[in-house]
Amino acid sequence: MTDARFAALDALTTEELRHRAFDLARDRRDLAFLVDVLQHSPDAYAYEQVDGSLGSVVTSVDEAIGMWSEFSGEGRGYGEAEPLLRAAFIDYLLRHGAA
Repeated sequence: MTDARFAALDALTTEELRHRAFDLARDRRDLAFLVDVLQHSPDAYAYEQVDGSLGSVVTSVDEAIGMWSEFSGEGRGYGEAEPLLRAAFIDYLLRHGAA
């Protein structure tokens, strides 16, 4: 069953995986997951150079999702972080029973 769930998720685009994982994290109020994902987003390194820590400024699930939108922008893509982010999204969805 897990192999089938993994295959179904792996067939989705990274953006669809992100939507599903973020919706689940919002429902679960899982700020830790969202901050972890933000720290691996393509623009997080530059932000942390200015601020010092994403965790210090992100205090709610809605802020984390808003920050993702700011980081990702239209058409920017995931860059070199895409394989890591795909794995994080799939793992989160599998661990929390969504597929």
